[in-house]
Amino acid sequence: MTAYVNPSTFQPYLFGVKVAGTAKAVPQNATQTLFTVSGGRIAVTSLFGVVTVIMAGTTPNCKFTSTPTTGTAVDLTTTTSLGTTEVGGHVTIGSFGAATVVKNAGAANLLSAPIIVPIGTIGVNVSAADATGSIQWTLTYVPLDAGASVVAN
Repeated sequence: MTAYVNPSTFQPYLFGVKVAGTAKAVPQNATQTLFTVSGGRIAVTSLFGVVTVIMAGTTPNCKFTSTPTTGTAVDLTTTTSLGTTEVGGHVTIGSFGAATVVKNAGAANLLSAPIIVPIGTIGVNVSAADATGSIQWTLTYVPLDAGASVVAN
């Protein structure tokens, strides 16, 4: 017998609150703010992008960064080349401080353990001035402080 489980029923228990932004062109040799954290700290349970326009350019490397409103920015990942990632490909965080994970459309991973992020912004940095392509970003999180929330930029 087949049992249907509605994803919207159990997803909050596994991953927390889901925030999805619209597709954005990748930044040109800059950091682009993806999400703004306000009201308190959060535990990021997943952060991933789905490529909507094929990546191109001379070695467009990317990494994720947390920039607090008070204190010093921290790289959540080290850089990995976006190369010519196909439409439907994924850009994710596998684990804190490790390389950004870039995979084609067949499959992707989620975080191996949540990452605590303070009030501030979460962004992606692309290190090529000729990088092209677009990515739609999604973040899931659990609030750690009362009133903590996230909005997509």
